[in-house]
Amino acid sequence: MALLTESPVLDADAVRREAGRRRTFAVISHPDAGKSTLTEALALLARAIQDAGVTHGKSSRHATVSDWMGIEQERGISISSAALQLTYRDTILNVVDTPGHADFSEDTYRVLAAVDSAVMLIDAAKGFEPQTVKLLAVCKARNIPIITVINKWDRPGLDALGLIDDVGERTGMTPVPLTWPAGIAGHFQGLLDLRAQRSIALEAVDAGAQAAAETEVDIDALDPRDAGPWLEAREESGLVESSNGSFDREEFEAARQTPVLFAAAAKNFGVSQLLDILVDVAPSPSPRPSREDEPRPIEAPMSGFVFKVQAGQDSAHRDHIAYLRICSGTFERGMVITNQRTGKPFATKYAHRVLGRSREVVDTAWPGDVVGLVNATSLRVGDSLFAEEPVQFPDIPRFSPELFAVARAKDPGRYKQFRRGIEQLEHEGVVQVLRSDLRGDQAPVLAAVGALQFEVAAQRLGTEFNAPTSLDNLSYTLAMRVAPESQGVPETFRGGEIMVRADGEKVAVFGDKWKVGHFRKDYPDVVLEPIGAAVDL
Repeated sequence: MALLTESPVLDADAVRREAGRRRTFAVISHPDAGKSTLTEALALLARAIQDAGVTHGKSSRHATVSDWMGIEQERGISISSAALQLTYRDTILNVVDTPGHADFSEDTYRVLAAVDSAVMLIDAAKGFEPQTVKLLAVCKARNIPIITVINKWDRPGLDALGLIDDVGERTGMTPVPLTWPAGIAGHFQGLLDLRAQRSIALEAVDAGAQAAAETEVDIDALDPRDAGPWLEAREESGLVESSNGSFDREEFEAARQTPVLFAAAAKNFGVSQLLDILVDVAPSPSPRPSREDEPRPIEAPMSGFVFKVQAGQDSAHRDHIAYLRICSGTFERGMVITNQRTGKPFATKYAHRVLGRSREVVDTAWPGDVVGLVNATSLRVGDSLFAEEPVQFPDIPRFSPELFAVARAKDPGRYKQFRRGIEQLEHEGVVQVLRSDLRGDQAPVLAAVGALQFEVAAQRLGTEFNAPTSLDNLSYTLAMRVAPESQGVPETFRGGEIMVRADGEKVAVFGDKWKVGHFRKDYPDVVLEPIGAAVDL
């Protein structure tokens, strides 16, 4: 397809209509609450895949299509986000599956910058867990509406009423159940669909590899010996409704109310109800604030921002993908758009929709869609891209690293590959890379939020770049930015040193917070500033 030199003629009505069909959301939770399982259950019921890969818990996680890295498949955890587009009831669902491991909070923060709502998954047996609370704080800071799903109701767990109370206390939002389980946790018989005023018995098909069988139940006609769980469900849901009120869309979109559903994603119980609620209730894309605090209308010429960069998904082609959230206008493959950061044009000849290693060409995309721009080596996380009318969307902040390690190629003969791999990981944001004249290019310092980031970096350097790498931990625990106006900046000092990030920022690293006080006393002309996101994770 030949490159377009001009943007397509904008049809504002078409843009508004297509944006109204989109629901772009993230799935967030503590590790092992079932994010990838739920993502595949959604894909199954929307007929995007033939069989759900997760049918027997983590022993089968190798089949989960959204987890493509070797370390993800070995450990049964998501550490890279996956974007999946589904069509359900003529509505386009853009599902962004976030990293589940706490060590990848920064990547999750970037994903949450690109969505309009979130599905918060809670393990019925464990309730609220630390990572869930942290991610909830990010959503609250961004005022992202949240749908709560209490998952794994097919296993022994906590009391439903107690979980509802916990949701209210921990989120600060009013929980309003839209479904309620018949049967206690571990004895999941069916659901009361409170919106549709229906009672549905559920039965797993092929141990959850296929959509669950749903049979409508007339509770009042049941044999009294069978009616107990259903009558109890009716009574409990009525108690919550009398206490918490009915669902109010305005309260939900203002993040003051959270609809609650009960599910068992591994068996596809409650997943079709979640799909219906996403279509009926979740917000569609709306004007997005720019750095000038002027929202970009969705019918404005094409614009978007990069929230993730990923390489190595197709090792045969050494591909490099930038994930672009479309914020306004119509994206057409081949159009030439401008990178606000560099002022340079970017040709979108290779635009794909990506899930794991599978991909398909995208010719047209609309506000809310996520497009993978292939061979996008010039793009960085946070870059704003536009056609015709310039715009700069708010930056996606970095996190302050807490762990530091010196990286060295085990084989000096593989240094070229080692250097290329380090630059790639730095570009993606897997780790921050710090350099100094004192240490030299052959011994860069990797800086991370969590230890697993180092493990991923080392594995990818060895497998994708054929550069086996050793990592030697440093005793530093704190980093601060050195302001550009600083004078007399030393290379090293008592208990730390100064290094430079790829973006040119000077970073001071310290053994502990007490060393910061000593440094300020010794170097009063050096101004230190905190590094980090607005929300402390």
